[in-house]
Formats: sequence, structure tokens, C-alpha cells
Amino acid sequence: MTTHPVTSAPNGSLVAPALEAADIGELRADFRGSLLLPGDPGYEERRRVWNGAIDRHPGVIARCAGVVDVIRTVNFARERGLRLAVRGGGHNIAGNALCDGGVVIDLSGMRSIRVDPARRTVRVEGGATWGELDRETHAFGLATTGGVVSTTGVGGLTLGGGIGWLARSYGLASDNLVSVDVVTADGELRIASATEDPELFWGLRGGGGNFGVATSLEYRLHPVREVIGGLLIHPYEAARDLLRFYLTFTASAPPELTCFAVLGSSPDGQPVAILAACYHGPAAEGERLLRPLRTFGTPLVDGIGSMPYPALQSMLDQAYPPGLFHYWKSSFLAALDDDAIDAMVAQAAERPTPQCHLVIEQLGGEVSRLDADATAFAHRHRPYNLLILGTSADGADMQACTGWARQCWDAMQPSFAEGVYVNYIGTEGDEGSNRVREAYGAAKYERLARLKTRYDPTNLFRVNQNIQPT
Repeated sequence: MTTHPVTSAPNGSLVAPALEAADIGELRADFRGSLLLPGDPGYEERRRVWNGAIDRHPGVIARCAGVVDVIRTVNFARERGLRLAVRGGGHNIAGNALCDGGVVIDLSGMRSIRVDPARRTVRVEGGATWGELDRETHAFGLATTGGVVSTTGVGGLTLGGGIGWLARSYGLASDNLVSVDVVTADGELRIASATEDPELFWGLRGGGGNFGVATSLEYRLHPVREVIGGLLIHPYEAARDLLRFYLTFTASAPPELTCFAVLGSSPDGQPVAILAACYHGPAAEGERLLRPLRTFGTPLVDGIGSMPYPALQSMLDQAYPPGLFHYWKSSFLAALDDDAIDAMVAQAAERPTPQCHLVIEQLGGEVSRLDADATAFAHRHRPYNLLILGTSADGADMQACTGWARQCWDAMQPSFAEGVYVNYIGTEGDEGSNRVREAYGAAKYERLARLKTRYDPTNLFRVNQNIQPT
């Protein structure tokens, strides 16, 4: 085995150790997928992720064609002490799908989906997106909780918990897992479920990518075909009153109804306040429940209507295209009261770009009814989450967007609860390692650390929101 010197990535960051031609040749032997090196056709495309602010240069991108490729690549990186990242959909805000100088396991070639309508389950490989999964399950009138943007990767969202439109009805994406096929740091393929390695299964439902590469995931499905939902867009001048109405409206909403609030911009760049709703249930009841939402104030646009679930799941895609520059801050809310509303309205009025915005996500329902210790996901009892998005179409604006997001974060501190949704944490250099502990709370973090020690004692899987081995 060769010794690998410390080198410098094109963006100036130090990476160690480096890859050499002999190593790549050894990995390439009997590799069914494709290996992309710097300078190869397709390398530049595959080193880009959804967040345009992420600029990293892997030593090799291993586009795996199957589980054996994944196993070989995990062993290859472990034996050489190489930095290793895992890419599914590449939607993670912190850019954890990439690393400088090391190895990226790219699952984008592994996207098969098999629906079992009789058992109401679906088995999906780790490189698929929610839009692809929804397309297959919708053909059978079935669905499970995904995110709120169809281009999000299935695996990454689920392993971190999985907030989505159907969570209040059916629980988080991770709550609907039946089993996970995962390649652990020793190169073994394991099946984790309630009956097979249940402790690992517990950790995979919320613990992020700390325990291995999820090559396929099996979910429970639910009867979902048509939903009633869409966007209500109001002038920004109505934002304060609209959020006060939102608080009252959501406080008594049944689990079948989910409503998010947004302070942002219309497609033409004008400041607006938006309510985004999804109701799943009998149509007549949905019309009755949504009537107060539609009759409050004078909306500029009433886009509420009956639609196929995949249409609702993709209705925000145009607002989150790949390549925008993102800096996020997030926390659960202890209270959504007048003080919190006043602070949000004031801060949103100072957004430096039209793409910057605030999102209030409604939780509760089935999310809070599941036993708190059932999975690694924590803070189930919080009714709302706040997401602050410092976003721009031009990287030159990112300093202003970052400053605004931090300013907003500081202004909202009196309204925040302890804890954060792990999928919304930024880079460790910005957020600090303690933020990961806050995502789980002390007891769950220690349990996850013991699990990490068991399955990844050398912390091979560390390009993530990392849980340190004990």
C-alpha cells in the first residue's frame, strides 16, 4: 500500500491523503459502474450539487452500479484512510455529498423502485429522488411521507428524519421505514429492521449518514391519490395579520391538514406572504376545513384546488432549482406568538435578495404521537420549525445573504426552543459540533455515539452531521 501525501484542493483547502494512479487502477478493476477523476468528461457536472455555494473537488467520484460497487468503494476508502462522502440526491444544505480530495460514493446510478401494492410497501434504491418514488407509487394510489420538493433525494431526507406534507397524517419519512439495506464501515451489507438489528434500525431513523451507506430503503405506503392544496399569496402588507391568523388556524387543524407559512417573494420578485396547504381526506371535509384559509383577507392568488399528490409534492420545485447559493439557519420554535411574528415580519422586510425567505413548518399530529424514544429523531413535541434561507442567484450576494440570515437568527433567539432538525444544519465550521448534539438531546446523542462506536469506530463516515464514536 502506498503512502499518500497531504495535497491542496483547487479551492485552497488541504486534503489528505491523496489518491494515486495505482490506487485508482485497483478500484477500477471489476468496478461495474464508472469512476470519474478530475479532468474526465462528466467530472465537473457530478461534483456540483444542489447548493451552488458548495465547491469541492473529490479525488474520485465512484458512480456505483450496485451494492457490490458500494462495498468495494467503502473497503477501498477505509483501507487507505481516505476521506469518504456519500451522495444520494445531493440536496443537503451543508454539501455533505462531496469532499475535497477523497472518495465520493455516488448512488445516482442506483434508482430502481419496486412497489408491492398488496403489502402496501415500496423498495427504493438510495440514489432515487422523491419525485421518482411518487411517480411509481401514485400509479397504485399510494404514497408515503417525502419532503416538500420532489428533487430531494430519498435516502438523505429519510435518514435525517424526513419532514414532509404527509407527516402530520402518517409520521415522518423515517417513521415509515420497514427496513434498510446498509453497507457499514467494515464493508458488510446489513439488513436493519424492527426484527433484524433493531438498534441499528433505531439509529438509521434520524441519525443521518453516520452508520453506513443506505443502498435501499423499504417504506410503508398509505392510500393517497388526490389531495386538496396549493398556495395562497397575499400582499406583504398583510403579513402580520396573516401570521396571526395562521397561528390560530393551525392550532386547531386536524392531522390530515398541513399548512406552512412563507415570508418571501412572488415569481416577479415582489415581497409577499404565502400560505401553503395540503389536505388529505374526504373532499367535502377538506373544502370545509380550508374555507377559513381561503376567505381570510384578500389574496393576490388563490391556488388552492384538488390535484394529484405528486403535483402538490412538486409545486415548489421552481422556487428551489439547482445552482442557487444557499446559507440556512434553523431551529424549532418554543412559541409562535406576537413577539415572534413581529420579529419575523421585521426581519423579512430587510431581505437582501428576492430569493431570501422565511418558512414556518407545521409539525404535530402523527409526528408528536409516536413514542419519543421510538427513533433517533428528537423534539417530536415541537409544533413548529423555523427555517431561515439566505439565498441568492449570484454568489456575489452571499455575504449579504449570510449576514441577513445570521441577523434574523439572532433576532429570533427569544422564540427558539432547544434543538434543530438535523437535515437543516449547515457546515460544522459555521454551526459548531455542539449543534449536532442539540439535534438529538443528551440521552439520544450518547446512545447514537455508542452505536457509532459499534459500527464505525474509526469514524469513516464523518462527512455528515457527525456523531463522534465514544
